[in-house]
Amino acid sequence: MMTIPLTKPAPASAISKRSNDSRGKRSTSTFRTWSGGVGFTLAIALLGWGAAHIPGLDRMGPLACAIALAVAYRHFLGYPERLRQGIQFSSKILLRLAIVLFGLKLNIEVVLHDGLGLLVRDAATIAFAIGLTVWLGKRFKADSAVTLLLGIGTGICGAAAIAAVSPILNSKDEDTAIGAGMIALVGTIFAVGYALLRPFLPMSAVDYGAWSGVSLHEIAHVALAAAPAGQDALATGLLAKLGRVLLLVPLSLLLLAWKKRSGTMQTGAKMDFPWFLLGFIAMSVFGSYVWGKLIPAPERIMSGISIGTTLLLSMAMVGLGLNVNLKQLRSKALRPLAAMAITSVLLSVLTYLTI
Repeated sequence: MMTIPLTKPAPASAISKRSNDSRGKRSTSTFRTWSGGVGFTLAIALLGWGAAHIPGLDRMGPLACAIALAVAYRHFLGYPERLRQGIQFSSKILLRLAIVLFGLKLNIEVVLHDGLGLLVRDAATIAFAIGLTVWLGKRFKADSAVTLLLGIGTGICGAAAIAAVSPILNSKDEDTAIGAGMIALVGTIFAVGYALLRPFLPMSAVDYGAWSGVSLHEIAHVALAAAPAGQDALATGLLAKLGRVLLLVPLSLLLLAWKKRSGTMQTGAKMDFPWFLLGFIAMSVFGSYVWGKLIPAPERIMSGISIGTTLLLSMAMVGLGLNVNLKQLRSKALRPLAAMAITSVLLSVLTYLTI
């Protein structure tokens, strides 16, 4: 009688080995796509950094250049789906890390000691900018999400403020990128305009610096506009601007409370406390009272941290910019842009008349 040989079952150890090998390959593949996505945002950010040194583009700054390159890549080559995990890591985790490190630029002691009067003016600036932008947005039937982000960016500190409040408002990545890109561009135009007008304005250097710090959009814009007027103008401008940055924290907490009470959260959305703002405060306190006082702070280290912060924020902006669909941009962005532009003009005029 013929005997049919039976297949001998594989040992449990062999099955376990194959399973571990499979998991290992998946982990390696996941790490490669993750690191590839992060590396991709780094590469575009570095290209943006380089582009920001080209005459003409140097007025835009690395953030705006990085966003522009990312949007162009998405438009012509499409979204790199295979790298999505790493790109999202840059747009979310690295964004929060950059905001935390941004706190080192805020010297709380200087603001509270020398800038209390400017702080009151800063609070009025923020309320005016947000309120008028949102009101105009409603009159223009503009996209409410983008309009609110632009109002906050105009009132506080440009793209950094938009990036900080986006997680609280559950903003779409596309809206955040649109807002950050537009605020960087418009703010640059205003800063250059300020510098060109400076020789013709009947203002002292200190008053001109205060005007720049109270009304312009980002710290870089204040520096760009105030530096030509001298060190006194630059110091006063940065002091006024830092007061607006300081008010980012209470505004964020107000937005958090508003979202919870108004019921405007999206269905199923989870409202998490923005813990990265605590990191922002901690770094501000550390930079104000410990770093440079109890712990030596060499200039080269501070410069390196500042560059690293800008690079991280640029990588985050690349991740956000890749979500922008130019085909949909025209209908979504022009009306909020008009609202922000009108607000910016009125803010400049009114602050000039009251300095």
